[in-house]
Amino acid sequence: MKPQAPFDTVRVERDGAITTLTIDRPKKLNALDYATIDALTAALDAVEADDTQRAVILTGAGERAFSAGADIGDLAGSIAGGVDRALREIVGRGQGLTRRIENFPKPMIAAVNGLAYGGGCEITEAAPLAVAAEHATFAKPEITLGFPPPFGGSQRLPRHVGRKLGLELILTGDPIDAPRAAELGLVNRVVPAEDLMPTAVALAERIIRHPASAVHACLAAVTRGINLPIDEGLAVEASWFATTVPTAGVTAGLERFLSRTRTM
Repeated sequence: MKPQAPFDTVRVERDGAITTLTIDRPKKLNALDYATIDALTAALDAVEADDTQRAVILTGAGERAFSAGADIGDLAGSIAGGVDRALREIVGRGQGLTRRIENFPKPMIAAVNGLAYGGGCEITEAAPLAVAAEHATFAKPEITLGFPPPFGGSQRLPRHVGRKLGLELILTGDPIDAPRAAELGLVNRVVPAEDLMPTAVALAERIIRHPASAVHACLAAVTRGINLPIDEGLAVEASWFATTVPTAGVTAGLERFLSRTRTM
């Protein structure tokens, strides 16, 4: 892999058309301080602007943690500054990051290499795809600090797993293991730790073999339509289908199919 941008707490490495972003604060269990949230956002901006990069894998440094969530030092300082400051610095940054991940126009895979608590779990919820190591754990411990999840978790988790299961995790703060996370649909699959990154790369490669225009349209249609009434969702589907009709990807795909048919 080729190392890229000079962020202090986020490693950026490119391998062909796949960029890997690694939250690099292992001594802090890859906690999301404000500098790291800003670095992740900037790194995603750079990947989106680079047409040679087709997919993103997001993981954490070390073997213990994907991310332990928000950095409590930053969070405590913001809360001490009052409601307006807390909303701006905690909710604004946190929801901004998870919204960016959820709406990213290229496929993103969270490779959960350890505990994913709080904001780390919320990133997993926001990512369109996720794989987890067997030792990974997930939790929503914000209630133990006296507040609800502020990075979007109170909304995305119940949409993923259902209201009652989501509330159980949010209201108890209790962790769940990787197999349970897969059972609930929070991650796509669970693999041995040594297979985590190869599995994420293989999944990315299976996606980016398809035209970028089609991948983007599929991501956007699902993300923007999933929480709408069905008729509105179908309209979203139609609009994204329309964007692909004049593309080279459709022309090439139809020609491949028709040429195979002609030779049968």
